[in-house]
Amino acid sequence: MENRTARMTFLIDPRKKQLFEEICSQHDLTSSQVVRRLIHQYILEHAGSRELPEWLTAPAANPKTQ
Repeated sequence: MENRTARMTFLIDPRKKQLFEEICSQHDLTSSQVVRRLIHQYILEHAGSRELPEWLTAPAANPKTQ
């Protein structure tokens, strides 16, 4: 698991942000948790032949905190 954090800033339409946050909240997740999960899944799906670290591919990772 990662032991450091880095900030990522991006722009999004305010209406989409509001809807996204509402949906996240309905699933008892923060928007950051969902974005981390999306990034994790994107890496796994698009890494191609790149060798990925074990901490990223371990099946025991908690999906709520990715």
